[in-house]
Amino acid sequence: MTVLDAESRFHVLAVDDSIIDRKLIEMLLKSSSYQVTTVESGNKALELLGLRDNGAEDASPPSSSSSSSSSSSPDHQEIDVSLIITDYCMPGMTGYDLLKRVKGSSSLKDIPVVIMSSENVPARISRCLQDGAEEFFLKPVKPADMKKLKSHLLKRKQPKQKNKPQAQAVESPEQQLDPHPQPVHELELEEAAADRNGVNKRKAAAMEEGLTVVVTAPESTKPRRLSTSSLTVET
Repeated sequence: MTVLDAESRFHVLAVDDSIIDRKLIEMLLKSSSYQVTTVESGNKALELLGLRDNGAEDASPPSSSSSSSSSSSPDHQEIDVSLIITDYCMPGMTGYDLLKRVKGSSSLKDIPVVIMSSENVPARISRCLQDGAEEFFLKPVKPADMKKLKSHLLKRKQPKQKNKPQAQAVESPEQQLDPHPQPVHELELEEAAADRNGVNKRKAAAMEEGLTVVVTAPESTKPRRLSTSSLTVET
């Protein structure tokens, strides 16, 4: 599957009361290979999403690049929408109101919502982002803004991974008994030194008693015989 084929599977619902802005956002989304459905009000968007507002009497049909059906079953998504991009300032229901309705729905709350506005009001932007909006675009929307949508679309499609517990190393009984094990090479040196001390002590005792002692080297040296006759004792 190519990148274009993957992006064409994403369906974006664009909401704006201005027909000029709707045409612009539709053109930008289609140029990015997204499927697009455009509506002119938040009430119509809720109707398509299965959250029809009982007080709405907006009979205008949606403009869509793909076929869609509508029904009045509550809290049920009528069309498969991957992302919603909506204008903030609209009569009747604002983009912020639409954001709150979507995020308050158990079946729609995971759909990313992006807000657009021609007014740069920091308090408004901050409120939308804090209440669940993924992005806040200033109009006119630019092609560079469309690239920001991709990460939110891909993030929604990725399954959540459960944290796997890390395997803990199992200590041997020797390690559990001795919390500070001594390195192997140090033990070998201590054993070799003890052997040498034992040989020297036996040699000294034999010299005092006038016996012949056979000294065996630890590794490759041959036995050597010592005779008391060859030893000179100084007084």
